[in-house]
Amino acid sequence: MSSSESKPDPHDEPGKSAFDASGSTTTTDGQHASYTELAAGAASSAAGTATNAAVGVKDTMFSMFGGGAKKEAKSGDVPQEEDRSGSAKAVKEKEKEESREGEGDEEGDDAPESPEMHFEPVVHLTEKVETKTNEELEEQTFKMRAKLFKFDRESREWKERGTGDVRLLKHKENMKTRLVMRRDKTLKVCANHYVVPDMKLTANVGSDRSWVWNAAADVSEGEPEAVTLAIRFANSDNAKQFKDSFEAAQEENRKFFPKEETSGGKEPAPAAES
Repeated sequence: MSSSESKPDPHDEPGKSAFDASGSTTTTDGQHASYTELAAGAASSAAGTATNAAVGVKDTMFSMFGGGAKKEAKSGDVPQEEDRSGSAKAVKEKEKEESREGEGDEEGDDAPESPEMHFEPVVHLTEKVETKTNEELEEQTFKMRAKLFKFDRESREWKERGTGDVRLLKHKENMKTRLVMRRDKTLKVCANHYVVPDMKLTANVGSDRSWVWNAAADVSEGEPEAVTLAIRFANSDNAKQFKDSFEAAQEENRKFFPKEETSGGKEPAPAAES
């Protein structure tokens, strides 16, 4: 080693420059500072990378479930075609309906008017239709509510004919009295015969409010028919009133129905009723 070459003095103060082999000076403190800056930069870069990775993972997770932050529309972006929400569809459907109604109104205005048609009624409901019952020339001498039975000769049992008002009607011209009974509601005739003198009311067995008699010419079914009838009232007093009125009518009809006319089942029959 040459004597002219200077050696660094170990007792020199730190931070003093020394000549390296190339002739440049180096600083010990400067080397430590550069290492610290490099380490800090590397740490900062690693932290930024980790942050960006975490944000990316977060956005990916939210986007998988339909979440995440909304993307702000850029000024240069192309706008979407239309809103697919339910409200937008409802508004669009309403606009279509209004346009259809408008077209229908225009077509209706152009349609020709139909001519007025008038038809005369065949039957005027205000007109009253008179129904004759053959009772127009008769007066009522007795009326009482009761139930009527008819004896069926084939089955040998009593059958109910109906419930209604039994009446004694006296004709104003020929003065003959007949018995007429109609069913409630339907008013169908269930008994119609003259009260002739040879009829006999017999008390029903075990009852003081019912009577039994034979009629040789009952026309309730249209044609004269020999029948055995029984009538039952609500109480014994009503049954007695019927018996008294029935026998009184027999006495009045005695002069119109001689005994020889009613004997042998040749009892005269009244006109049939509708």
